[in-house]
Amino acid sequence: MPVDPVLVPLLDMINNLPYMNPPFDAAAFRLGDEQPMPAFKADIAEVRDLTLDTVAGPVRARLYHPAPGTAQPLLFFMHGGGWVFGTIETHDPLCRALASAAEVAVLSLEYPLSPEHRYPVALDTMRAALAAAIDQAGTLGIDPLRIAIGGDSAGGNLSAALCLDARDKAGPAIAHQLLLYPVIDNDFSRASHSENSSGYLLSSAMMQWFWAQYLGDAERTPEALAAPIRAASLAGLPSATVITAEYDPLRDEGNAFAARLAAEGVAVTHSEVPGVIHGFASMLGMLPQADIAVGTAARGLRTAFKMDAVTA
Repeated sequence: MPVDPVLVPLLDMINNLPYMNPPFDAAAFRLGDEQPMPAFKADIAEVRDLTLDTVAGPVRARLYHPAPGTAQPLLFFMHGGGWVFGTIETHDPLCRALASAAEVAVLSLEYPLSPEHRYPVALDTMRAALAAAIDQAGTLGIDPLRIAIGGDSAGGNLSAALCLDARDKAGPAIAHQLLLYPVIDNDFSRASHSENSSGYLLSSAMMQWFWAQYLGDAERTPEALAAPIRAASLAGLPSATVITAEYDPLRDEGNAFAARLAAEGVAVTHSEVPGVIHGFASMLGMLPQADIAVGTAARGLRTAFKMDAVTA
């Protein structure tokens, strides 16, 4: 279907921003973080900024807790931004929406950005932050036995990688992975990279530049913890909710990852949302599909946490 008409004026504005076109610059992207896109902000009982003390150093975080004083399941959330930009603030509306819809605690993390901190620094830091969050479960008001990992775009990449890492290194038990239009591979030959190469917020050229910042070379063949679809096996990973967008260069790699998870025995809910672009789930209050995607994500979390099970 065509791009949703609501998105047309937004795309016209975005496509004229200097930093959205080559040559790309990390500092320019980060200046954009200072003016996050307006979006509806759900009320949450407790919203608390904190710093996690981890073996990798201090990690800035924000906790969204729907029921202070109780131990709730946790979504450990990592923001997108091509590993180059993005903050807790840019993803505040989305994290609020997920906490409200799923009625779970959400811990939103900031990680070291590229190119100053290339792979695997962000992943190593998030592994340490996850361990610290579990260790501090009582203080955070979370159930350490009901943990999901999630994120959008580059945050989805880190989420899938952390799940692989936990499986292969006897890490913490992860109940679910929430992947919103995730970065899964640096194979730019997939059809969605040519069909949606430019004009839809995230361009193929921009994605190649992001990979170069993260790896040092966009053409480098990455290991599985950088490009999760390259893992020898996906069997035994947590259940997954994978949401992709029709007009997104990353569409086909996300779809392929969802299909491969399912083929290897992982319970998967996959939705390719028509008429929308990369980043659409953050357009709350503007785009109805954003609310639908949050609802899909919330159902996946509640199912994985067995929150709606009927007690006999």
